[in-house]
Amino acid sequence: MASLSIPGVEDPDETGLSAPVCRTVTPDGDVLLLVPGDSAAARAAAHAQDDDLTAVMEITDVAPVSVPHRIRGRAWVAGWLTPVRNEQRAEAAMLLAERHPVGELLGIGEALQPDPAPGLYGRAAWMMLRLEVGEGAVDDLWGAEPVEPDEFATAAPDPLAAHEAELLQHLHAAHSEQVRGLCALLGDRQELCGLRDRAVPVGLDRFGLRVRFTDAAQRSFDARFDFPEPVRDVAELRRAMHLLFEAAAE
Repeated sequence: MASLSIPGVEDPDETGLSAPVCRTVTPDGDVLLLVPGDSAAARAAAHAQDDDLTAVMEITDVAPVSVPHRIRGRAWVAGWLTPVRNEQRAEAAMLLAERHPVGELLGIGEALQPDPAPGLYGRAAWMMLRLEVGEGAVDDLWGAEPVEPDEFATAAPDPLAAHEAELLQHLHAAHSEQVRGLCALLGDRQELCGLRDRAVPVGLDRFGLRVRFTDAAQRSFDARFDFPEPVRDVAELRRAMHLLFEAAAE
């Protein structure tokens, strides 16, 4: 989930300035946002013209499984917001449509046509905005860390991100006993294995698996199980999970 805020600009709905319909990152590290053309963020960007308009996008990472306390982390990206204009609009629209070919973006071809008003796209009145990243930060299981713009620009998407929800649900439904058994790998923390009445995989990426162990009294803790090396696809994930389960069973 993402929300956009602009210092000094009030949000009449008090819901965050236009949660973007979708977003993506350009090869140069800018963030492209699609927002309703009548939103406070769109109006502020259009009014600012070429003046610097600072904005902050907050991203909340929510576990795609049903567990208490589903928020896994938060990230912030701050920078300068401008409307996407002229010849840049076609390229930006195609990039958004390529990565989000559903919902409102099925009609994004309208964005390639001349605007009835600057920045307003078609019947739904969408506006494409560009956030030039100046700084960022992440706060998650490993703590809070700043993110430099060049690090953000060169970061590669996790190869499992698009499949994470389906993979976690499969692990929980088909391998719940083996997931509970991973508690044997916790070393000095094995005394916490009494809290394994329920073990739910709540996070998965190329580096490892995050599991939440919970007992009948709803006491819980999260544990991270790293793979021997980062996986590049689902096939490598299967082998990595097999090695984890084998190690826990020894």
